[in-house]
Amino acid sequence: MNDKAVNLLEQYEIEVSRTWKGRGAILCDSDRGLLILKEYGGPAAKIKFQDTLLRHIRESGTVQTEILLPSAEGELVVYDQDRTGYILKTYCDGRECSHRDPGECRQAAATLARLHLVSDVSADDELAGQPAFRLDKEYEKHNRELKKARKFLWEKSQKTDFEIYLMRHYDYFMNNALQITDELRYYAYEEDSRDASVICHGDYQYHNIMLTGGGYMLINFEKCVRDWPARDLCLFLRKLLEKNNWSQTLGDALIESYNKVKTLTKRDLGELYYRLAYPEKFWKIVNFYYNTGKAWIPGKNMEKIEKLFAQERDKQLFLENIFTPRR
Repeated sequence: MNDKAVNLLEQYEIEVSRTWKGRGAILCDSDRGLLILKEYGGPAAKIKFQDTLLRHIRESGTVQTEILLPSAEGELVVYDQDRTGYILKTYCDGRECSHRDPGECRQAAATLARLHLVSDVSADDELAGQPAFRLDKEYEKHNRELKKARKFLWEKSQKTDFEIYLMRHYDYFMNNALQITDELRYYAYEEDSRDASVICHGDYQYHNIMLTGGGYMLINFEKCVRDWPARDLCLFLRKLLEKNNWSQTLGDALIESYNKVKTLTKRDLGELYYRLAYPEKFWKIVNFYYNTGKAWIPGKNMEKIEKLFAQERDKQLFLENIFTPRR
């Protein structure tokens, strides 16, 4: 981050005692406590909606979250001389939720449920005005990208070891993606056309769940979106389960921790199943490969695809054993 960005702090009604560089941001001690200045490239309407959501959550007193600070002029986004946008938020002394600690992860799942209880769109007219996300449209887009990448691979005359390995398993994951999308379209959008029920965090993973002396604090709401609760729960589960070989014990415990606070409906469970069942990680690997230079393929890509294939059986067993009794 450009050091000149520090000068932007002068646009806020705060007294800063010191600043230092953090992970892609500038941290500062101030009379308002610990703050963080970060780049923001999104639309102005989105950051205003994020501020509305955070104020709504804060007023509930149920979940601790970051707070957006307006400038002295009342603006949520300030700009440097290059027209790069920045936002200023509260931060906290603490550490990330440990993905190795099942107890902390269960508490994080319960915290997510409390977040969804207070971000229900029926509770606030401003929240209800946010357009709902359509998962079937997203997966249709992913499938088109997968088909395009497969065509490119088939037509390529000389293939690397990575590409040969990828093509060996491509049809399995491609067919899986198409099947899940077809089932989701019927289950979620033809049988039931109700709009998504909550405003999701959008990036609910352990990096954005801070454990402080006062409990859990949630940060980085820039991807907040109106969707079904399964959006956040799926990402949280997938990130943890990929690190734990799709442990059924862990997955069941996390779902139950959420369910004890906010009951998962049949629709919620269906959404969660299809989101976990869709080969999202395969799409990400293929999409990264297809949209970057293909002359040199990072060894990390081969490691990721090998791990994905190695865990596929565990993932399918997880889906069968965890969701069949519930659906």
